[in-house]
Amino acid sequence: MRLYLLYIILALSMLLTACRTDDIIIYAEDEDTGVRAMSSEVIGMYLLNEGNMGSNKCTLDYLDLSGNDSTIHYNRNIYAERNPNEVKELGDVGNDIKIYGSRLWLVINCSNKVEVCRAADAVKIGKVDIPNCRYVTFDGGYAYVSSYVGPVAIDGNAPRGRVYKVDTLTLQKVDSVVVGYQPEEMAVVGGKLYVANSGGYRVPDYDQTVSVVNLASFTEERQIDVAVNLHRCRADKYGQLWVTTRGDYYDNPSGLCWLQSDNNGQMQLKGRMDMPVSDMCIVGDSLYYLGAEFNYATANYEQSLGIINVRTHEIVTTHLAIPDAYWYMEQPYGIIVHPTNHDFYLMDAKNFVSSGSLLHFNADGSFDYMVRTGDIPGHAVFLMKDEK
Repeated sequence: MRLYLLYIILALSMLLTACRTDDIIIYAEDEDTGVRAMSSEVIGMYLLNEGNMGSNKCTLDYLDLSGNDSTIHYNRNIYAERNPNEVKELGDVGNDIKIYGSRLWLVINCSNKVEVCRAADAVKIGKVDIPNCRYVTFDGGYAYVSSYVGPVAIDGNAPRGRVYKVDTLTLQKVDSVVVGYQPEEMAVVGGKLYVANSGGYRVPDYDQTVSVVNLASFTEERQIDVAVNLHRCRADKYGQLWVTTRGDYYDNPSGLCWLQSDNNGQMQLKGRMDMPVSDMCIVGDSLYYLGAEFNYATANYEQSLGIINVRTHEIVTTHLAIPDAYWYMEQPYGIIVHPTNHDFYLMDAKNFVSSGSLLHFNADGSFDYMVRTGDIPGHAVFLMKDEK
């Protein structure tokens, strides 16, 4: 009997051992580009890969520009390694990334959350739950997060969106304001928050307004009629707003609009250029634009890449003047420009279902190097020395 019980105990022990699963640590991949790192106030760059919707494949990469190892290193999928207790890692669809103070903010759209990490190492501090969140901007110690509010679905009755106000220290939501339909990017100018409304869920009845929110009262003062299906919204050093329209993909073309304040201090639409602009980055007087869009009416992809002088509103460079950048791209998706050196990085989504690429170009447009990224690289932010 004793021997029988011993066999039973031994068998159960083996069974429990066989069924136990240890935590799996996913290590980041380190790629040495072999390119010499140059001394700069920029010591690194975080890149957020969107991942395909529903796949929970949003990942965070890091480009080490510090020169600690003399050459530039690219580290893929660092979030999983530095936050091993996060069950689903970052989650579903990375939509925006920003640094404010010493904190890194990651907007994860379909996971309905904003992850907040230490900017120095991407270790998680906490999160803010916001439904169908899209983009984030900052002012006066607060984060402002745009939200579609409703579920991810094409719906002619989709509700108006909101902007949530979040205390950047406590990570608590302190207020919210109703804006237009399906709000996207935002910019702050002169105590006002400008919100680009798309209305994308209400196709073909797109929104075409920019909401003006008074930050002191946190109320929507008015809406500016601009163009259908708005997306990007950036401010330059002159207090102008640059807003992109994705059009309706048929009769109304995509384009880039600029807004200026009138004599009464009211922001108004002043001009427009018809070109596809997927992303843009403003450095000094230069607005670098990048675009690739499928036109259903012509069944062709329309691409654009160049520089606009924000002071004169003139196109000063097109892709014909920077042929290397145009030649290497398969599906241009994102752009970021070094704040002082003016060298730039292009994010290539390729086929949208597998690894993309990050391409580095010198200020004159000549190709430098390329590395493999996660799926759909689309958003990046530089890490400065004083943010480490």
